[in-house]
Amino acid sequence: MPPGGRTYPCLSRREVENLIAKGHKIVIFNQHVLKVDPWLPYHPGGEKALLHMVGKDATDEIQALHSTDAQEQMLRYRVGKIDGVWANFTPPIQGGFFRPLLNADNLDCKDPYVPKDLTSSASSSRSPSPVFDDEAERVRRRRLAKDHPPRTASISSQSSMEPDTTGMSYLDALTREEISLDIDRYPEVDLATQQEIAAKFRDLNRRIIDQGLYECSRTAYVYECCRYFGLFAAMFISLMYGQYALGAFCLGLAWHQLVFLAHDAGHLAITHDYQIDTLIGIFVADFIGGLSLGWWKRNHNVHHIVTNAPEHDPDIEHMPLFAVTHRLLESLRSSYYDRVMEYDAVAKALLKIQAWTYYPLLALGRFNLYRLSWDYIIARRGPRRGPGAWHWYLEICGQLFFWAWFGYGILYKMLPDGWTRFMFVMVSHVTSSPLHVQIVLSHFAMSTCDLGPQESFAQRMLRTTMDVECPPWLDFIHGGLQFQAIHHLFPRMPRHNLRKTQRLVVEFCQEVGIPYALYGFADANKAVIGRLAEVSRQAAILAKCQQTVARNGGVFGHHH
Repeated sequence: MPPGGRTYPCLSRREVENLIAKGHKIVIFNQHVLKVDPWLPYHPGGEKALLHMVGKDATDEIQALHSTDAQEQMLRYRVGKIDGVWANFTPPIQGGFFRPLLNADNLDCKDPYVPKDLTSSASSSRSPSPVFDDEAERVRRRRLAKDHPPRTASISSQSSMEPDTTGMSYLDALTREEISLDIDRYPEVDLATQQEIAAKFRDLNRRIIDQGLYECSRTAYVYECCRYFGLFAAMFISLMYGQYALGAFCLGLAWHQLVFLAHDAGHLAITHDYQIDTLIGIFVADFIGGLSLGWWKRNHNVHHIVTNAPEHDPDIEHMPLFAVTHRLLESLRSSYYDRVMEYDAVAKALLKIQAWTYYPLLALGRFNLYRLSWDYIIARRGPRRGPGAWHWYLEICGQLFFWAWFGYGILYKMLPDGWTRFMFVMVSHVTSSPLHVQIVLSHFAMSTCDLGPQESFAQRMLRTTMDVECPPWLDFIHGGLQFQAIHHLFPRMPRHNLRKTQRLVVEFCQEVGIPYALYGFADANKAVIGRLAEVSRQAAILAKCQQTVARNGGVFGHHH
């Protein structure tokens, strides 16, 4: 019997759907039904991360991103339990539709999974399109009839279409093709297959715990701190001797390295204590780096849950500067930013040359991070109540401290003139910019398709993330970001143990039949540039289609 002697009713699928239809935020965790409505204002990772789990079995996501103590605290929100395997709904924030309960509905706790429930709540959050409904039905037929070979969509297969003045038919054909390729390459996304993958992933996680790979290496962080202090000392010595460019270079390297420490702290991978790791992260990010850890956590948690989803993942939503998928040419609405990412005249101009502007714009990425940090702090987008509420005040102190020591103490007091100050800012900020390449490298060239709500956490992470190969002696340069696929599977693992875990992940991938994407650094960059160039080409074809439609008076025909 649960603590306190309370028992929880067994809820059917329809009863859970009814609760969500009424507006409640229901999440499944270890066979428990959690109503997390009261926790939304308190969640340190932001409300959007929770909203993407509504109607889903979030066991793997919760265990990956939360400490054992946090997982135990979540059980306070139990309102019921489920019996058997849970088939995920599409969350409302992603466009899922939920039906209120009718008196005639079957409320048996052991309701069998009915495939039609998938299509009842699997709509997309973008404007209505036949692509995803048709694709969901095709996946369902493939699951129910194993001997039915998958069909391969192609752009030229659109032999007869209704008049289309926007080119959506062309973009939908591209989407069908990419989904089909993913379905052919990865294990099937039926419930039974994905549950088997999830079970083996949980076995892998238990092996990793037993081998102590979640334990932090204190010696490794001693070496890290020596590197940080050495770079700051080199900066001040350079400034004392008038070597301003060298000093700026050393500061940029220090910022580059410190971000890896803030990343570890943000994921609670150092001490695994929420408050201690958050304090470490705020000290590094805000006080030393001038960036908001709170903004990063709110953004990054969503990225880890809906990785590479064009409508939902803020880490690939860079319109009008970049588009890593043709779907961003549809002017999608971002569920994270709550605005439409317009494919307007500015975007059309910039996306033509995005393969050329990629590195120059990333070199200026730190300035954008200042903007996002201050937007988060001024708008107070973090929790206003609960254990993380007071961090907002600490972050304000951190920002003031940063601009006091960097803006006043170094730029104003230690540098002789305006040109030197400008040079110092640009050199230091551009020197730290390889970090931005490292951050996006593992995702920009990977899949952006949605294979449906039944896809397991492990398969989705491995399908949307690549690892970058490098020798062990270069690990400190990459800071763990070269093992992004492994990190996405185990976000709370200290980065010094990621290489040790690689062999276990490769064995897991071989066992379940999921391709493990591993690229060299140069090849990974080529893949990203190739993806950007391909989207530019698709944008050019879309423009030609639209011009043809305009000339033909709205008649849209074949596309090759």
